[in-house]
Amino acid sequence: LDIPFVDSDEKIEASTNCSINDIFIKYGEQAFRDIERRMICHLLNGSFCILATGGGAFMDVNTRCLIKDRAISIWLRTDLQLLVKRITGFNHRPLLNQGNPHNILRELIDKRYKTYASADIIVDSKDYPIEVMTNKVMRALNQYVKTL
Repeated sequence: LDIPFVDSDEKIEASTNCSINDIFIKYGEQAFRDIERRMICHLLNGSFCILATGGGAFMDVNTRCLIKDRAISIWLRTDLQLLVKRITGFNHRPLLNQGNPHNILRELIDKRYKTYASADIIVDSKDYPIEVMTNKVMRALNQYVKTL
């Protein structure tokens, strides 16, 4: 698409000079969500981009409204087994560091997927090569844009 890709978590870490984990530990989740919302608002008011957010961003009603007002939201819906496979060996997701990742992901799915379903576009994510997933997302985006 020749559009810059921006990860909101990376921007938060760069602007605060602090990891997401450290923000959670030092200031708590609510403080992180406030920082996250301000960063997403800043990014959505900036140059056109593809913006990746963390999983909790869309759960915040104010952040979700910002995204709905200023962007096209895409949820890459993924089942529990694939999520567990993808996060194995990583410790940079603060909520997953608080116990058994499988159980935590199951709880997050139960809490979040109904809200995620309000995304403008939903694409089922499978364990496909990135090119295949990219093509699936592009087809879904093209279909969505035709309806606008």
